[in-house]
Order: sequence, then structure tokens, then C-alpha cells
Amino acid sequence: MTEPETEPKQDGRVQGELDKLREDVAHQVERMRQAERERDTLLAQAAYLGTLGLLFVLPVIAGAYLGHWLDDRATGYPVRWTISLIVLGVAVGALNVALFIRRRM
Repeated sequence: MTEPETEPKQDGRVQGELDKLREDVAHQVERMRQAERERDTLLAQAAYLGTLGLLFVLPVIAGAYLGHWLDDRATGYPVRWTISLIVLGVAVGALNVALFIRRRM
């Protein structure tokens, strides 16, 4: 007669690590399910990207128009204000986008 195979006995430390691993996996599965339920729709994502685009582009366009208007009034430097205010518009637009993303997170 052969003896039935028995599982090797695990000490308490290994069993504790396995329990912790099971808990971690269960927690990750729950997080993935929750993320799937809370995922934004395609329309919401498009609106978010459109908002980011406007937050960046509008200060650049405003800087270009204001710079062009100032260059028409000043003599000697035909594009000094235009270039300067476009660069300032890029910086302001980037700051707008960064602050908007930080607030949304």
C-alpha cells in the first residue's frame, strides 16, 4: 500500500506572506474594476483635450494680436513686441495647462 501524498507543511511566515500576496492581488483587482467603472466616455475625453487646447492657444493668439498692434504703433523694431508677446503667451498657456491638469488630478 502506498501512502497518500500530503502537502508539505508550511511554516507561519510563508503562510503569512501568501495571505498578504492574496490580499494585494485582491486589492489590485478591485482597483482595476473600479477604474473600469469610472472611465470617462469618448465625448468627455474629447472635451477635456479641447479645453486643454484652448487654454494653451488663446494666450498665444492674444499675445500675437497685442504684439502686432503695439508694433504698428512703435517705429524702429517691426516685430519686437509680436515675438516677445508670443513667447509670453506660450509661457502663460503652458502654465494654464499645468494648473488645470493639477487641479483635475
